[in-house]
Amino acid sequence: MQPIISVRQLGKTYASGFQALKRIDLDIRHGEIFALLGPNGAGKTTLISIICGIVNPSEGSVIADGHDVVRDYRAARAKIGLVPQELTTDAFETVWNTVSFSRGLFGRSANPAHIEKVLKDLSLWGKKDSKLMTLSGGMKRRVMIAKALSHEPQILFLDEPTAGVDVELRRDMWAMVRALRATGVTIILTTHYIDEAEEMADRIGVINKGELILVEEKAELMNKLGRKKLTLQLQGPLESIPAALSGYPLELSADGNQLVYTFDAQGEHTGIDVLLRRLGEAGIDFKDLKTSQSSLEDIFVNLVRERA
Repeated sequence: MQPIISVRQLGKTYASGFQALKRIDLDIRHGEIFALLGPNGAGKTTLISIICGIVNPSEGSVIADGHDVVRDYRAARAKIGLVPQELTTDAFETVWNTVSFSRGLFGRSANPAHIEKVLKDLSLWGKKDSKLMTLSGGMKRRVMIAKALSHEPQILFLDEPTAGVDVELRRDMWAMVRALRATGVTIILTTHYIDEAEEMADRIGVINKGELILVEEKAELMNKLGRKKLTLQLQGPLESIPAALSGYPLELSADGNQLVYTFDAQGEHTGIDVLLRRLGEAGIDFKDLKTSQSSLEDIFVNLVRERA
């Protein structure tokens, strides 16, 4: 099956000479949740803006559901819903009119039943006749999402959708994302909440300094780059790691009561058996041990640090 979004050799250089994107190649699959991670200024919003036709590329091409986003802008944009970071709404208009008008902008005929469903799914039905200026920040964010869904897009971009919003909206938001994906909608999100990407995404992309440095299935990424830690709870505190153990990747906790050994879980030999024997030879006893897997956040921080 052809990808629903195909990005080829995409670059963006601004008049100032700043190169925001450097020859990006990326395919987004039909019906997946793709999380794009990167530090501030990495190029996430620029990439999304080009795909959505808001910013013109300096080079390269983007095909969205079979339509070139530059040459066939209207057809491509009609396939896409965008929830931007900024809250941009007409303060004096009602929720119902705002969302209905947004549908009309994409040439879709009126469909009150669809608008009603979207508002109810986002817990906005009770506010449908309220003016936007009277709504809280969280409610305005819900209206932005409703606008993006008003024309029934097949591709939905969520640019930091839950930044600064309450826990209830975050919960509703991710329930809605799952429901949309179940109907075949492709979802691309950027987020600073890496735990959300870890929970929701099928694939992860990492962008840094305008370069796409990694695209991987989430599970494979965790297996490839995730490392495990063995934490030993000691019988008594140590002042320092004995010289006999200096060749091991060990960290001693500030209070001296824990030793942490980091190892590659995919390696042929973890070295744990030898380490435990050496601890015994050094007269270091422990009363408990546990292992833990690196989180996606650990992996992300390490990847960005390596490319710094």
